[in-house]
Amino acid sequence: MDALAGLLDGPRARGAFLLRTALDPPWGLRIQDRAPLTLMVVLRGHAWAMPDEGEPVQARAGDVMIARGPDPYTVADDPATPPGIVIHPGGRCATPDGRDLYDEMLLGVRTWGTGPDAAHQMLVGTYQMSGEIGGRLLDALPALLVLPGEALDSPLVTLLAAEMARDEPGQEVMLDRLLDLLLITVLRAWFARREAAAPAWYRAHSDPVVGRALRMLHNDPARPWTVASLAAEAGVSRAALARRFTALVGEPPMAYLTGWRLALAADLLREPDATVGSVARQVGYAGPFALSAAFKRVRGVSPRQHRSRVLHDRHDHPANLRKPVESGDQSQID
Repeated sequence: MDALAGLLDGPRARGAFLLRTALDPPWGLRIQDRAPLTLMVVLRGHAWAMPDEGEPVQARAGDVMIARGPDPYTVADDPATPPGIVIHPGGRCATPDGRDLYDEMLLGVRTWGTGPDAAHQMLVGTYQMSGEIGGRLLDALPALLVLPGEALDSPLVTLLAAEMARDEPGQEVMLDRLLDLLLITVLRAWFARREAAAPAWYRAHSDPVVGRALRMLHNDPARPWTVASLAAEAGVSRAALARRFTALVGEPPMAYLTGWRLALAADLLREPDATVGSVARQVGYAGPFALSAAFKRVRGVSPRQHRSRVLHDRHDHPANLRKPVESGDQSQID
């Protein structure tokens, strides 16, 4: 597993909200669904995206936009067009005064708008869940980015568009996987661009020594790593690895490993059947008390408190469709 693959494992699509929008001007969408990540591909015409803070950006046919939530933003045919439609959590569409519009503007399977041949058309894929691993990826992105179509050499847009028009068994899984593949492709193309300012963990992956070390930590976080054992596997001295890793990644190897383990633990604790003890073993801690001590030291809360917050957030966020966590063995941990 490389650094990008590991971080993408967090926001993997599960029942993602996918829609083809077809709108004739003037049109304006106020997006306030609180989604952590939304991918938009302009198929026809153009679209302006306008964060509440920042300059409007235009995307033309073939371009891809990624919006990082949960802050609201506006997408319209023109920066001067006021929003006539508000997108709420869960994909609910309504007028600014609250009248529901989804059924009224439904045009077919996963297609919505003013008409099937509208001048402006987009594919929209919204990730409904976020996590600690996904948070590392989101932190590496600007609030809004536009990747020019010529930078995306992939048939995935065509495949996704074709699959979205179908309604067959297994369709949801197919669409989720295609959306993931498209996101990975877009991010690789984006981080390769000079203006992207790729994060340190991504740049370090290309280094033959540090990249190998990162892959080993990601592939086997439960192994009792030391700088010496990691250096031996990477084929360099302990001092050389520590110096090179810190210079490229921005923190020492063991500090990075601790952060990675705790991020994995935080996401694993979201799962319904997970217990603190089982999560501890999966990420390299001897037991629930060791994980609890590390969790509180680094994050300021116990695993129990973290799980309680996750449960509370799920109840408050209608777009989050996964089952709430259960108590497991959290009663053993303060």
